[in-house]
Amino acid sequence: MKYIGAHVSAAGGVDQAPKRAYQIGANAFALFTKNQRQWAAKPLTRKVISDFKTNCKRFGFSSDQILPHDSYLINLGAPEEDKLEKSRAAFIDEMERCNQLGLTLLNFHPGSHLKKISEDECLALISESINLAHQAVPDVIAVIENTAGQGTNLGWKFEHLAQIIDLVEDKTRVGICLDTCHTFAAGYDLGSKEACDHTFAEFERIVGFQYLRGMHINDAKIELGSRVDRHHSLGQGTIGWDCFEYIMQDERFNNIPLILETIDPEIWKDEISQLRKLSEKA
Repeated sequence: MKYIGAHVSAAGGVDQAPKRAYQIGANAFALFTKNQRQWAAKPLTRKVISDFKTNCKRFGFSSDQILPHDSYLINLGAPEEDKLEKSRAAFIDEMERCNQLGLTLLNFHPGSHLKKISEDECLALISESINLAHQAVPDVIAVIENTAGQGTNLGWKFEHLAQIIDLVEDKTRVGICLDTCHTFAAGYDLGSKEACDHTFAEFERIVGFQYLRGMHINDAKIELGSRVDRHHSLGQGTIGWDCFEYIMQDERFNNIPLILETIDPEIWKDEISQLRKLSEKA
């Protein structure tokens, strides 16, 4: 089964997100459980938690179809101690919010070294941050998103992802979200089915498909290996439809949230419909 959806708005309360996903024909969705550009947020009320769970049940979404995303401010590999502590506290809060909502996945960008520590030191801090979050909050899986490699962001090489996982103590509670735009920007070709074969074989060899817990399905505005994060609508960018057809027809991508973060929400319903047609051809 292919779980296909989009990152929908939680404006007016997280309990509104399942309804918005249903309205675009999705059977998966992503959301922010708080404002992604602020450190602090009001706690979730009992009513919002209850209404969210009720709406998920009403519209047919289970926790393995939902991929919440944490705040963009968090840097779990921050070189400065005060910023690292702040990031870790915020990440634990995000995990706790997921736990309250009955969600079992939390997607996040791994972190940045800011040219102040080595890559290896930064990756070790990210793993340590995940371990601390696991100790603080039960059940929720930390889902590391690969990056485009912009600036000093780590996680753009499959080797970075494998290195983080290697130092996580509870490997049942760590996973990967592959963003197609980020993968392409990082230099892994997805422009043809042959290229997809090669790139996903590399992912299997270095990381392993057992860790794949979700995907962001985006075309790209940039060239292969540009290390710049610029999403595009499906089929309108430099990746093209072959990649998305490949994913929709390959069983390795079944039963995980496949989430659109393409640039025009007005056509998400059409994009979901097109992806579903491709999956039915398999």
